[in-house]
Amino acid sequence: MANYSREFLTSRHKHYEEKISDWSFHYRSYTGGQDYQNGFLLNRYVLETDEEYLKRANNTPIDNHCKNVVQIYSSFLFRVPPTRNYGSLDGDPAIDSFIKDADLDGRSFNNIIKEMQINASIYGTCWAILDKPRLITKTRAEELQQDIRPYISLYTPENVTNWNYERLANGKFYLTSLTLVEDIVDDMATIKVWSMEDICTYIVEDFNKPYAEGKVRLIDEVPNMLGEIPAIVLYNQKSQRRGIGISDLNDVAELQRAIYNDYSEIEQLIRLSNHPSLVKTPNVEASAGAGSIIEMPEDLSADLKPYIIQPSSQSLDAIMDNINMKVEAINRITHMGAVRATQDRVQSGIALQTEFQLLNARLAEKADYLQNTEEQIWSLFAKWQNKTFDGEIIYPESFDLRDYASDLEYLQKAKASGVQSSTFIKEVDKQIARAVIDDDEQIRVIDNEIDSQPSAIGQFSTPAIEGEQIA
Repeated sequence: MANYSREFLTSRHKHYEEKISDWSFHYRSYTGGQDYQNGFLLNRYVLETDEEYLKRANNTPIDNHCKNVVQIYSSFLFRVPPTRNYGSLDGDPAIDSFIKDADLDGRSFNNIIKEMQINASIYGTCWAILDKPRLITKTRAEELQQDIRPYISLYTPENVTNWNYERLANGKFYLTSLTLVEDIVDDMATIKVWSMEDICTYIVEDFNKPYAEGKVRLIDEVPNMLGEIPAIVLYNQKSQRRGIGISDLNDVAELQRAIYNDYSEIEQLIRLSNHPSLVKTPNVEASAGAGSIIEMPEDLSADLKPYIIQPSSQSLDAIMDNINMKVEAINRITHMGAVRATQDRVQSGIALQTEFQLLNARLAEKADYLQNTEEQIWSLFAKWQNKTFDGEIIYPESFDLRDYASDLEYLQKAKASGVQSSTFIKEVDKQIARAVIDDDEQIRVIDNEIDSQPSAIGQFSTPAIEGEQIA
C-alpha cells in the first residue's frame, strides 16, 4: 500500500518550477481579454498610481496575434483528416463509442486531438491519460451495455506537477511516477499519483502552501492493471528536457506584449493631444470643454496668465511604424507572411514559394508528432481491451500551401504562349483544373474528358460548299 507524504504530494519537478511562469504568460497571451489585463503585462510609468495604471490598462486594446497563429496552424493541420486503420481492433463496438465520446463528457475523439494540438502549441506539451473505469462485470456483453471502455483525460503542463522517467534494462525510458492536480477548490487540492503498481488519490489542504501543516487524506487507491502509466505526451517541438516541449508562442508572445504597450502609448498620445492640460493659478476660474470661459483676476500678473500644454502628435507615425515592424517580425517567425497578410505586398514568386515551403515543413513536423501520439493512444486502448494494436495512423505529409491565384495566372500565360503541342496544352489544362477544383473524383472525370478531346493541332478540314460534293 502506497503512503505518500505531504512533502511528496506538494513537491514540484525542477523543470515545472522553471517553466510555470512561461506557461502562465503563454496562456494569457493566447486567451487575451481580461486574463491578459489581469497579468499586469503593461509597463508601469514612474509615479503612476494603482488607479491610473488600472484605468490605462482598461483603455488599452489587445491585438491577439498569439491566438491567430495557433488557430491558423490548427486549421491547416486538420483541413485534411488523418487516415485511420484500426487493424484487429476494427469491429470492436467500444471503438465507435470511444470515437463519438472520447472523454465521457461528450467530446469526440477528433475534438480531443485538436484540443491536444492547441494546448501543445500554447504550452509546448499536452498530457493525456487513457484510463478505464474499474467496474466489475461478469461478461463482455455487460461491459458493452454499461459502456465500460477506455476514455481520455487531458492535462495541461500546469496540472502536471511532478514526473519521473527511468531508463530500464532494455534501454528505453519509462514513466515511473506521475503526479496530477485533478482539482483545486479553496486551496484544497485533489491529487492523483500514478505509479507502475497503483493509482492513489489524495485530498491535500493548503496545497499552495507547501510548508503549512494542512491535512492529507487518502480517498482512493486501486492497482494499476496495465503495469505501466497510461500517459501520452504530445510535443509541439521537443526540447532537451524530457516532458518539456517548445511552444509556438515563445517569441510571438513577447512581440505581442510589446505591441500591447505600443497601443497604450498611442492611446495616451491621442488622449493628451486632443485634451490639452490647462496651467493656471488657483484664483483663475475656468471650465473644460468647447466654448469654455476663463475668468482671471484684474490684478493678475502678466507672467501668471493661464496657458495650455499640448503634447505633439508627431511621434504617432513612428509608433505605428514600430508596430508594423513587430507584426512583420511575427509573420517572419511563424512563416505566415503570405497567410496573415492584410494588405497587398510586393513579393516575388520565389519568396512566396520559399515562405510556403517553410510553413509546410513546420506543419509536417507537427503532423508527425500528432501521428506518433495517436499511435500511442490506440496502443494503450488495445491494451485496456486485452488486445494488440496492429493498425496504422497516417497524417498528411504535405499541406499543399500554394498561391493558387499566381499559379492560375502563370498557367494561363503558359497556355497562351503558342507552344505547338497538344500534349502540352492538355497537361496545362489539367493543372488549371487542379488549381480550381478540390474534389479528387471530379478531377479524375475532368482529366478523362481532357484526354478524350481530339488533338486540334495539325488537323485541317475543308468546309462543304452549298451545292457541291466533295470527292
